[in-house]
Amino acid sequence: MWLLPAMLILAAIACSIPLSAYFTWLMEGRYRAPRVLKWFEDLVDTGPQDWKQYTIALIVFNIALFIFGFVVLSLQPYAPLNPRGLGWLEPTTIFNTVISFLTNTNLQHYAGETALSNFSQIFFILPNMFLSASVGFCALAAIIRLFRGAEKCGNFFVDMWRVCMYIYVPVALLFGIIFMQQGMPMTYASTEVATTLEQGSMGLDDKGQAKPQTIVVGPVAAVIPIKMLGTNGGGFYGMNSAHPLENPTATTNFFTTLAMMLFPFALVLMYGRMLGRIRHSVVIYGVMLAMMIGLIAWVIRTDTMEPNPGLTAHAATAWQVPSASAPSGKLDVPSPAVAALPVNQHLGNLEGKELRFGTSAGAAFAAITTDVTCGAINAEMDSLNPLSGLSPMIGMWLNCVFGGKGVGMINLLLFLIVGVFLAGQMVGRTPEYLGRKVGAREMKLAMIALLVHPILILGPAGLFAATGWGTTAEANPGAHGFSEIVYQFSSSSANNGSAMDGLGVTYGLNANASPSPEAVPWDIATGLVMLFARYLPIIAPIAMAFSLGRKKVAPVTLGTMSDDTVTFGFLLFGTIAIVGALLFLPVAALGPIAEHLGPIPFGG
Repeated sequence: MWLLPAMLILAAIACSIPLSAYFTWLMEGRYRAPRVLKWFEDLVDTGPQDWKQYTIALIVFNIALFIFGFVVLSLQPYAPLNPRGLGWLEPTTIFNTVISFLTNTNLQHYAGETALSNFSQIFFILPNMFLSASVGFCALAAIIRLFRGAEKCGNFFVDMWRVCMYIYVPVALLFGIIFMQQGMPMTYASTEVATTLEQGSMGLDDKGQAKPQTIVVGPVAAVIPIKMLGTNGGGFYGMNSAHPLENPTATTNFFTTLAMMLFPFALVLMYGRMLGRIRHSVVIYGVMLAMMIGLIAWVIRTDTMEPNPGLTAHAATAWQVPSASAPSGKLDVPSPAVAALPVNQHLGNLEGKELRFGTSAGAAFAAITTDVTCGAINAEMDSLNPLSGLSPMIGMWLNCVFGGKGVGMINLLLFLIVGVFLAGQMVGRTPEYLGRKVGAREMKLAMIALLVHPILILGPAGLFAATGWGTTAEANPGAHGFSEIVYQFSSSSANNGSAMDGLGVTYGLNANASPSPEAVPWDIATGLVMLFARYLPIIAPIAMAFSLGRKKVAPVTLGTMSDDTVTFGFLLFGTIAIVGALLFLPVAALGPIAEHLGPIPFGG
C-alpha cells in the first residue's frame, strides 16, 4: 500500500538532482548546439529582452497559438486522418478546448476518442502540450535572471527553443519507447475491429448479426509521454490513465506517475543552482516535499484504508434545524436508517478505482496529479471518500506543492515574499529577500498574483452554486454537488484539468442532439478562468522580480534572516498553511467536510 508512493517519491528525488544540473547548463547557455539546430536557434534569437519585451513576446506567442488551435479544430471535418468522419465540436467547446491546452490546463469537456480525429490529436493536442508546458519553464528562468539583478532576462523564443528541443523532445522520446514496449498503441490508424468472446455483447446489426467491437486507436504513445512530462494531463481517451490502452501495465503506471513528478521536482533545485543558493532551494524543496507526503498520506489513509460511506449502514438519526414556524423555534428532521450493501470493503473504498495497479495507486495518483498541477487521472475523483477529496483540492488551492513546471515555483515565491514581509514586520525590520529589501511595490505585485487564484475559484463557484448553471449540472445535490462545482473551478484556476465527473458539462460534437443542458455556460466560464489564472500570476511575478532585482544588495548583519535554515522552512510552511486556510477553509467546510459529517443540516 505504501510501497508505490514511497518508490515514486524516492525515484523523483534521485532523478531531480542530475536533471536540475542539466536544466541549469541549458538555460545558462553553456551548451554547444549541433550546426543544424544552432542555425534555427540563431534564427529565432531576436536579442536580449528586458522584462517588458519578454512578457510581450510570451503573450504574442500565446495569442498566435490560440489562433492556430482554433483553426486546426475548426478544420477537423475537412482534414485528413479522419476516417470516422468526425465533425465539429460545438463552438464554445472549441473555445474552451483551445484555451485549455493553450494554458497547460487540459480540462476536457469532451471525450478524446469520440470527439477528436487523429488529425486534431497530432496537429493540435501534441504541439500545444510541448509549447504550453514550456511557457512556465521559461517564465521561471526569466524571473531567476531578474533576481540576479540582470537588466535583460534572456530571450523568450530562445528559451522556448531550448526547453522544447533539448529537454522535452528527448525525454519524451525515451518515455515513448518504454510505453510502446509495454503495449501502448502508436499508429495512424483510427480504429481496430475485434470479435468479442461473448457473441452479441456489442448488440446486433440490422441483419441480426452480432456486431464486432470497434476499438479507437491512434498515436497514443506520442501523446502520453508529453502529457505527463509537461504536466498537461489531457488524455487521448476519456478515461485518461485508467484506460488500458493509455496505461496498459503497472510499469507504465509507475513511469507515467514518475514522469509528471520529474520536472516540477528538478526546477526547484534549478532555481537554487542558477541563483547560486542551492541550500536555499533545498529548504524550499523540503517544504514542498513535506506538503506532498502529507497530502498523499492523507488521501491513502482516508480512502484506501476506509470503506465507502455510501455502502455502509447508517443508524436512524434526527437533526434539529432552526425554523421560525416551529413552536420551539427548532424543527426535528428525521433521517431514516440505511442498510449496508453486501459489499466487502476490507480493502477500503474500491469504487471508481483501476485495480490493475494496486489498491493505493488511484489515491496516490489523485494527490500527486494535483500537487504538480498535471490533472491526469487513473481513478475517478468523484468516487473518493468525502474527506479524501480534500487532498486533491488542497493541492490545487495552494497551487505550490511543487506545482507545474516553473509556475509552481513562481507561486511559492509569492507565499515566500508574503512570509518574509510578515516576519520583517513582526521583528520591526525591513523585510529582505536575496539580500534586497522588499518594499510596497513588490508586495502589491505579489498580492495581486496571489489573490487572483482564490478570486477566480470562489467567485465563479459561488455564482454557479447559486444558479441553475450549477444546480442543473451537478449529479448530486447538497455538499457533494457543491464540491463538484468548487473542484471544477479549482482545477481551471490551478491549470490542473482534472475534474469530478459528476458534473454535466459536456456538449460534444456540434451535431449532438442531447448535450448537457448547462454545457455552454460551463465552457465559457471555465475558459475565462483558465485564461486569467494562467497569465496574471506569470506577468505580475516577472514584474516583481524586476523591481526587486534592481535594488542594491544590503550587507548581511546580525538582524538578517537567513533563507537556508530550518527556521526559514517553518516560516514558509506556516505562511502557506495560514494563508491557504484563511482563503479556503470556509469552502472546504461547506463541501467535503459537510459531506463527511452527515446529510442534514450539513449536506442539505
